[in-house]
Amino acid sequence: MSPGGRTASPDVVLVDAGGANIASVQFALARLGIDAPLTSDAGRIRCADRVILPGVGAAEAAMRRLRELGLVEVLRSLEQPVAGVCLGMQLLYEGSTEGAGGRAVAQGTGPVECLGLVPGVVTELPGAPGARVPHMGWNVLAPGPAAGGAGEPADEATAGGPGPAELADDPVADVLRRAWAGPSEPRAYFVHSWAAPVTHDTVAVTSHGQPFTAVVRRGTVTGMQFHPERSGDLGSRLLAAFCGVTPGGTA
Repeated sequence: MSPGGRTASPDVVLVDAGGANIASVQFALARLGIDAPLTSDAGRIRCADRVILPGVGAAEAAMRRLRELGLVEVLRSLEQPVAGVCLGMQLLYEGSTEGAGGRAVAQGTGPVECLGLVPGVVTELPGAPGARVPHMGWNVLAPGPAAGGAGEPADEATAGGPGPAELADDPVADVLRRAWAGPSEPRAYFVHSWAAPVTHDTVAVTSHGQPFTAVVRRGTVTGMQFHPERSGDLGSRLLAAFCGVTPGGTA
């Protein structure tokens, strides 16, 4: 409790991994009553209640920056809830085929090593008639394997992700369950060319040329491929749920 009797807002920090969407994420959090500083200080990140890894750009450049700042092992060792947003979600995985300048890595060089907090490798969307790349705009979120949805995970090596029972107390999954029970399909706003495969950790799936993971959760780690700060009321509720506040801004 604060001295005035109001419940204090959680201590949320944004990791400075570079990217163009950080200010908009900060503004979205401010609307929830959360003052989330942008920081590259390891001690500040370690002591936060919640850690958000945002970002727009290429995986190789973002991982290089995290290594230069000495934050790779810091992020790997965190025990509090961590959320990756857009590129930040992709960095949670074992690797990405997105190299310098947003181009695919050279054939035979292997994927860019990422944080390895979630099994799987991020790959470029293939594109298809009616599904241009980059994928830009609103798209539907459907239940993934971790939420009891249809669809076969791409890699059995990821077995052991959270199932429906384990997600029962997950606040982000609860927001999605309520949305799926509503009269219309929930939609979120996407801007990306690379995407993570559908695995046992996939809570929500979206399709653009092929199915991909839109929301992932493994342990205390959550990822959202879309931009919650640009996804209207649903995005606001998802951010609030992760941060442990109501959309009105009280804990």
